[in-house]
Amino acid sequence: MKNLRYHFLSLLVTLLVAGSFLSSAKLSGVINPFSLTLLRFAIAAFVLSPFILLKEKNRKAISKALPRSLVMSLFFSIFFICMFEALKTTSALNTGTLYTLVPFMTAVFSLFVFKEKITKNMFLIYLLGIAGTCWVIFRGDLNALFAFSLNNGDALFLLGCVSMVCFSISMKLLYRGDEMIVVVFCTLLGGAFWMLLALFVFEQPLQWHLLNKNLLFHMAYLALFATLASTFIIQKTTVILGPARVMAYIYLSPVFVALLTMLIEEKTLPNAIYPGMFLSIAATITLQLHNREVKGSPKPISIIALKSEKTL
Repeated sequence: MKNLRYHFLSLLVTLLVAGSFLSSAKLSGVINPFSLTLLRFAIAAFVLSPFILLKEKNRKAISKALPRSLVMSLFFSIFFICMFEALKTTSALNTGTLYTLVPFMTAVFSLFVFKEKITKNMFLIYLLGIAGTCWVIFRGDLNALFAFSLNNGDALFLLGCVSMVCFSISMKLLYRGDEMIVVVFCTLLGGAFWMLLALFVFEQPLQWHLLNKNLLFHMAYLALFATLASTFIIQKTTVILGPARVMAYIYLSPVFVALLTMLIEEKTLPNAIYPGMFLSIAATITLQLHNREVKGSPKPISIIALKSEKTL
């Protein structure tokens, strides 16, 4: 029960990320993805900077947290780069389907890094979650599911999914009891650095002048909520709950996207996707209950988690 609030925070960040898909759709095609992500990181870091720079303790902590945050932000940036490049030769439908593999891949990586075991029941739950998400994505259309095939873009996005898993693992592995706000700030700086480098390597323009007032609203949402708030929440919840339990909420992402589409854009949801939404919710709840009984994280991580509780 003491970790219940971190589960609510994980649900909140899933909702925030789901909302980012709607805002990103508005910005899609207006600004190149590298510049868009750079602006997200830059705005978020700028808003957070007074809370860091005006406090001597936080300023001094930057030099210690930044090297590790650069590693974490590198994995985060690689995911976006792979996604953007993959979408040149594959569809959002394919990438959305492949992204549901992230919780299972996180559990596999956690098995080797944190010695968190994967039982047969957990494996079946992961399959249930993937099935539910695919049902939502394909709207219960078996023909669309059977027509799914991998191409070069899909293979590249799989690499991006691996990088996202590494991002989650590194957040817990590299945490050293730093003030969480400092870690988030350094991660944002690192992300901006890697995206600026990507802009240079791929010779892409900034194009920020193309944003009108309406698009600036969506940009603000992406920067302040889908980037700043969600990064802060993910950092906190991953340290306390562990990567596998936090990543399990990814199965609910299509459910939240569908609900937000219905509420914000006033679109009616097809009845065919409701069974898939139920499967995704059931898989998430069952996986969380099962993971609660699994022990195996090394002692140093537990000590780190206890330290982080004192900073909340």
